[in-house]
Amino acid sequence: MKQGPVNKMLVYIDGSEESITAAEYSVVLSKKMGAELYAIYVINTRALDDLVKSRIFLQIEEEEYKRDLESDADRYLNHVKELATKKGVAINLIKKSGNVHAELKKSVQENDIDLLVLGELAHVRSRRDEFYNEAERAMRIVDCSVMIVKDEEKVWELYEALE
Repeated sequence: MKQGPVNKMLVYIDGSEESITAAEYSVVLSKKMGAELYAIYVINTRALDDLVKSRIFLQIEEEEYKRDLESDADRYLNHVKELATKKGVAINLIKKSGNVHAELKKSVQENDIDLLVLGELAHVRSRRDEFYNEAERAMRIVDCSVMIVKDEEKVWELYEALE
């Protein structure tokens, strides 16, 4: 592995198109820079707890919803693994449960990550949205540099051109 400004990068996957674009760009960067690549999906148990507390979900519905969330996490991580493998890039997959921003911070520390890669952030419509935007909260508390990936078309072209 090269010794450069970025030796290990972590891309946050949440199932959104923006996070998949971030994953594609991370594959490109990893290949070009020789950096070790990690992808993380965090099952947001805080949101699930809120649904149970507000009695939107019953206990049995909570278990079913948890299984669905686990399945989503596996599906998206496998998709990102395919994106990396297709371009000859090794990738370490991480699946966690908990508060997203806290788990991202912990994974950055545990894996000695130099760069956290996030998809384009959603537009904030209210203070409440800002408070609950987990990617933005993570961006503010992690102990490494953060990159926000934009321009889906350009990223796709870079990814497709990668040999």
